[in-house]
Amino acid sequence: MAAHFAPIDPITSPLLAGAHHGFFTRKGGASSGIFASLNCGNGSSDQSDLVEINRARVAREMGVEADCLITVHQTHSADAVLVEGPIGGGKPEADALVSRNPGLALAVLTADCQPVLFHEADAGVIGAAHAGWKGAQAGILESTIDLMVAQGAARDNIRAVIGPTISQANYEVGQEFFESFVDDDPNAARFFINGAAPDKYLFDLPGYGLMRLRAAGIAQAEWCGHCTYRETELFFSYRRATHRSEGDYGRLISAIRL
Repeated sequence: MAAHFAPIDPITSPLLAGAHHGFFTRKGGASSGIFASLNCGNGSSDQSDLVEINRARVAREMGVEADCLITVHQTHSADAVLVEGPIGGGKPEADALVSRNPGLALAVLTADCQPVLFHEADAGVIGAAHAGWKGAQAGILESTIDLMVAQGAARDNIRAVIGPTISQANYEVGQEFFESFVDDDPNAARFFINGAAPDKYLFDLPGYGLMRLRAAGIAQAEWCGHCTYRETELFFSYRRATHRSEGDYGRLISAIRL
C-alpha cells in the first residue's frame, strides 16, 4: 500500500513571485517522533532513507529531479559557491549557492537560522543563503549578493526574502554575544533589548539580516514574519529542542529555482 503523506504547503512571498520557491514547513514528510515529519537534514540522527524520501518530495514540489535539489555542507561561514549543475558526491563547504541554471533548485537547511532566498529576474540569477548569527555577522549575505552580481545581476534589482527564523522574543543571548556585535558595529546595538536577567539580551536576528541586506544595496527585502521557536507545529527549532532536552532536531528546507 502506498504511503500517505500530508500535503506539502510551503510558504511563499510575492517578492519572489517570478521564481519557483518555497520555505517548506515540517509538514508533509515521512519522518516521525521529534523529526515529524518533513525533516530534510542528513546531518540529523533521523533514518537516512526517510530523509531521502522527504528530500525527494521537496524536489518534486520544486519540479526537479532529486539530484537537482542542491544543498551544500553548511559551516556558518561567509562562503558562497556558484552551482552550474548537479554536485554529485562530495558537497562543497559553503553557506550560500548562486546559479543561472533553470534546471536546478538551490536549497539551504535551517532550524532557527535565517534561510534567505534571492532572485534577480532580468538577469535570471537566483541565490539561497543560510544566515545564522555567525554567518550574517561574517558577511554571508553580502557574499551571496556579490556572486550574483558577478553573474550579471543588477544589485538594485535583486529581491531577497528571509524565511522562518527565530524571533527576537525567543532569542536570548549573553553579554559576550552582545559585545561581539557592538564591537563589530556600534549601530548593531539597536537589534538588542534587555532580557529577563542581568547581562541577558534579546537579539533581533531577522532585523539584523534586513539591515545587512539593505546596506548591501538590496532595496526590496522582507522577513516573512514566521518564528521557528514559537510556531511548534510548523517548524523545527534547535533552541526549542535544546530547551526540551530532545537530543536532536529536524531541519527545515528552503528552495528556489528559475
